[in-house]
Amino acid sequence: MSMPKEPRQLMINLMYLVLTAMLALNVSSEILHAFKTINQSISASNASIEDKNSKLYAALDEQQKQAGQEARVKPFNDKAKQVKAAAEDMIKYLNDLKEKVITESGGREANGEIKREDNIDASTLLLVEKKGGNDLKKRLEDLRLMMISVVNDDAQKQLANELPIKVIEPQKTDNNPQGDWSTGYFYNMPTMAVITLLSKFQNDVRNSEAIIVNQLAKEAGDIQVKFDEMRAIAVPKTSYALAGQKIEASIMLAAYNKAINPTVTSSSGRVTKVENGVASWEVTAGGVGLQTVKGQVSLNMGNRTETRPYEFQYMVGSTGASIQLDKMNVFYIGVDNPITVTAAGYSLEDVSVNIPGTTVKPGAAKGQFVVRAEKPGKIVAAINAKEATGTKQVGAMEVRVKFIPDPVAKVGGKIGGALPANQFKVQRGIIAALDNFDFDARFIVTEFQMSMLPKRGELIGPFSVRGPLFETNKQVQEAINRSKPGDRIYLEEIRAKGPDGRTRVLNPISLTLQ
Repeated sequence: MSMPKEPRQLMINLMYLVLTAMLALNVSSEILHAFKTINQSISASNASIEDKNSKLYAALDEQQKQAGQEARVKPFNDKAKQVKAAAEDMIKYLNDLKEKVITESGGREANGEIKREDNIDASTLLLVEKKGGNDLKKRLEDLRLMMISVVNDDAQKQLANELPIKVIEPQKTDNNPQGDWSTGYFYNMPTMAVITLLSKFQNDVRNSEAIIVNQLAKEAGDIQVKFDEMRAIAVPKTSYALAGQKIEASIMLAAYNKAINPTVTSSSGRVTKVENGVASWEVTAGGVGLQTVKGQVSLNMGNRTETRPYEFQYMVGSTGASIQLDKMNVFYIGVDNPITVTAAGYSLEDVSVNIPGTTVKPGAAKGQFVVRAEKPGKIVAAINAKEATGTKQVGAMEVRVKFIPDPVAKVGGKIGGALPANQFKVQRGIIAALDNFDFDARFIVTEFQMSMLPKRGELIGPFSVRGPLFETNKQVQEAINRSKPGDRIYLEEIRAKGPDGRTRVLNPISLTLQ
């Protein structure tokens, strides 16, 4: 098109161009304001996730400091710290990249606001022409691979699809015929839009960090041999024998794992076999009076060996008595502990038991009793028998008194990880499960806090709930009803009370809805 030579016509054309530019600027201003609002929301969400991640790291540190836990937890805690350092490095890199784009676009105002939010040259120069986008893409891919590599093989397969850090190639277009990633995301993009996109990448990093650290904490718990207290015990099948009778005992670690066989030494008698996690010991009784047996039990825990001493006693004589604890050599507070008492040479009707600090009631059959213990420690159970001249003690046994172990908080049978959204919505609340415990004991959740991070949106909560049910708090139930796949649910500060009357603080639950 030829330019008009007449000054008046030239002026009219120039005014038309200016008006068109002003209209375009109006639309651009509205769009830029929307990007700015989204960026502020993402930044607030990032701060909230960062705070939750800090609590996860602190919980792992605290778990590692607990007695007997360092060797088990440290390898996973070290991996968590590796993930934390890599995430922090990526967050700093993205922050520096933001400032480079802002500086290239014209810098900031005195109040900190970006001068040229609509500038499209800065991102094109730094991230496309100077290949800065290629470096960003590689860093995101490397961080994703590193995070996935620190968890176990089964989790790697699942997280390969779930981890928020992903590099998605753009579709080929007329403006990007090669489908180049940097061109597709940053070519001719306004500065404010680029800043928002970089904040989104930071959000992906924080969310991925939380998922990985939660998985590491779960793995640390999965490999634990779950002992209430790792201590060697010896349970003789006969605590009182006549001379010449065979005495047998089972030697094990309390709450032992059948898949791991211990190594057992003994000061007397002999270990006849070790299988299913239990060592069998026997000796032929000799010498009237109290006999003491000592030794050690060693257990291979995978990356370490734990060794504990044991000691037990048995009485050899012409008459006597024994106590058989029907569960194990422990009384638990708050539940019925059934025992069976026998006394050689006496009728079961004439046998009784005296245990200080407990309440003892008759059981279902002769010689059986139910014991209710009151406080932890060690007590001596005395066995009494009636004779013509009165009642006398004919035997005794030392028994440990312990609190019931902590239950595990679960929702839908899970303590964390992925859960279908429709399955989560039908859950009524949190269950305090006491797995692998021989006694009939129930724990009830008394309170907890719930918060939800939508896949697209800001953190909702936390909301406090009294009791185990979600419906107790209307805000919690409404949040659950609105939940969708991709949302994250956080259940924290979970407390439960058991039959012993003690309130326990249980494990937090972090769920990703599918």
